[in-house]
Amino acid sequence: MNGLSKGMGKVEVALRWDPSPAGEPPTDLDLVAGTYPAGDPYGTPVYVVHFDSRSPDGTIYLNRDSRDGKGFGFDEVMTLELERLDARYARVVVGVAIQQHTEERTFRDVVSPGLRIREGYTDLAADDFAGVPAATAATVAEFVRDEAGAWEFRAGVHGFDGDPAMFTRTMGAARRP
Repeated sequence: MNGLSKGMGKVEVALRWDPSPAGEPPTDLDLVAGTYPAGDPYGTPVYVVHFDSRSPDGTIYLNRDSRDGKGFGFDEVMTLELERLDARYARVVVGVAIQQHTEERTFRDVVSPGLRIREGYTDLAADDFAGVPAATAATVAEFVRDEAGAWEFRAGVHGFDGDPAMFTRTMGAARRP
């Protein structure tokens, strides 16, 4: 980044999928975001934003929440107002968790999943989860504050296998190569 860059500002993470085939239980994917303090950016999140919640300061919130993929276009949308996020936070990790109801579901079982991350009209990333077919959840974006205080985006979809509650506690841990 050059000296004139302000870094990331307001970012939208959008998720889509098609409804389950007739006779099968609904598929429910959820966007989640964990916010990490400067003193421990890979530890426990200070707070997690997910369905029915928003950040305490209102900088991270769900605009749309679907429980079955029956929306038009993107079914679930989360906005992150990084430029307003307090300086005590150094990192925000965004993930997608598949709700586990009667039987385990992985991205392989989701009909036509898709992800788009954008700032304004600029697409930063897009994915279809084909790289993590056996995962029950995945991290999809990482936003990190640099030394000057500007936010930068780190793309990448990284799969996770396990309970959605465990995912929210561990999604921000440092990944091993």
